[in-house]
Amino acid sequence: MLHISNLHLGLGFTGEDLKRAAAKKLRLPESAVISAELARKSVDARKKDKVHFVCAVRARVDADEGRLIHRLRDSSVRAAEPYVFELPRGPEPELPPVVAGFGPAGMFAGLLLARCGHRPVIIERGQPVEERQRTVEAFWRQGRLDPESNVQFGEGGAGAFSDGKLTTGTGDGRIRYVLEELVRAGAPEEILTDAKPHIGTDRLPETVKNIREKIISLGGQVLFDTKLTDIIARDNQVTGVRIESERGERTIHCRKLILAVGHSARDVFSLLFRLGLPIGAKPFSVGVRIEHPAKLIDRAQYGSFAGHPALGAADYKLSCHLSNGRGVYTFCMCPGGTVTGAASEPGGIVTNGMSPWARDGVNSNAALLVGVGPEDFGGEGPLAGVEYQRGIERLAYEYAGGYRAPVQRVADFMEKRASQGFGSVLPTYLPGTVPGDISRCLPEYICCSLREALPILGRQLRGFDDGDAVLTAPETRSSSPVRVLRGEDMQSPGLRGLFPCGEGAGYAGGIVSAAVDGLRCAGAAVEGR
Repeated sequence: MLHISNLHLGLGFTGEDLKRAAAKKLRLPESAVISAELARKSVDARKKDKVHFVCAVRARVDADEGRLIHRLRDSSVRAAEPYVFELPRGPEPELPPVVAGFGPAGMFAGLLLARCGHRPVIIERGQPVEERQRTVEAFWRQGRLDPESNVQFGEGGAGAFSDGKLTTGTGDGRIRYVLEELVRAGAPEEILTDAKPHIGTDRLPETVKNIREKIISLGGQVLFDTKLTDIIARDNQVTGVRIESERGERTIHCRKLILAVGHSARDVFSLLFRLGLPIGAKPFSVGVRIEHPAKLIDRAQYGSFAGHPALGAADYKLSCHLSNGRGVYTFCMCPGGTVTGAASEPGGIVTNGMSPWARDGVNSNAALLVGVGPEDFGGEGPLAGVEYQRGIERLAYEYAGGYRAPVQRVADFMEKRASQGFGSVLPTYLPGTVPGDISRCLPEYICCSLREALPILGRQLRGFDDGDAVLTAPETRSSSPVRVLRGEDMQSPGLRGLFPCGEGAGYAGGIVSAAVDGLRCAGAAVEGR
């Protein structure tokens, strides 16, 4: 079988078009191409009058493939190599490993351990995804926050209430395994071929539930509403964990603990600090959510092709470097989506974004973020970034008088005047919004950076700095404020058997990269490293 890339096809291409393009690239008659299966598809919108797809295919041909590759000497034609993921091997442990957290990192760590016959015990402080959806909805509609089960905590992690975006900048080969497992669990098959795959917040819950059921069928346990309260060690080796649930406190004995608690588990970060384990403050980003009409973004990206059913809602990824030395960039862009409340502590406001599979909402939104580092935190120690986040979130809560978020039109923000209402863009944030001045809850250097960046980014994407675009504050949880140190063996240098993992430990930034890190840590645990 051959892998053929860089095939340019129209937006309405068919299977026959794939075969025809493959034959042309191979300089063979169409009849010589037995089959052509889509392997990859991306949008090329650099020329607005000629938006099209660039595809790769896997093709079977009626010809000697080796001789054909040699004759063509074309880097876009090569032998197709089937992807094979080999499970790690190691002795079955006397005590089942424990996985703390059931977001993408913990989920894939648990799945790998279960597939290897290690019967993991997974503890998750939040609820199963079906109950969690109702709890989150109650917060959005009625402002009733559950500190243990919310957008940050619960089965599926924060990614369960997002766009379900599966893009990542890492080139790790395990990405394919992650995508295949998601498809086996019910995710759309398109994620295997789209260059920018996503599942959508409406289709993620069933996928997550199916992975949980697979783990259980393989001998694993998943304990919901169960909180990690302590790590027990002896002679610098994990020997167990203390957990708390509605049944009270108890100890689970183990010698391997994969810590995949997510970037908002502030109590766990404090626990690690009290235990004297090596953790440190790390840079992250702070800013706002920016909303535009989805049609405006579609036109800016696709020109006259905007609205074509093969394209769907357009996305973007923007960045710039400012005169003050700071970087500003967009993150977690949600085409046709909504801005949502994502608080996990009483008395604080946190914003996030999400999109359904269809991405058919009126607005599109993205985080608009400014990089910050330990020098900005106003304190010392590994938890200074946590307090920095918390301070901003509480200021927003106090300014808005509750969980409704402060919002401001871009035009008003640029002119440093409070907004009294809205123009052509209505905010989508739930539990609700308060028009006003977002600078009242953000550091001045963040606001100055955003004001300098907006016109620059508007030149990169027409309409991005439109005066009616809406800014919702604050976005504080883009990544973990701490890094839990680990060595090449994936274990904490301060405690054998502890495997810091995923976004919360500072080693991932999104669903797929967190899942891959979960596989890495679980693999190291299985192999006995």
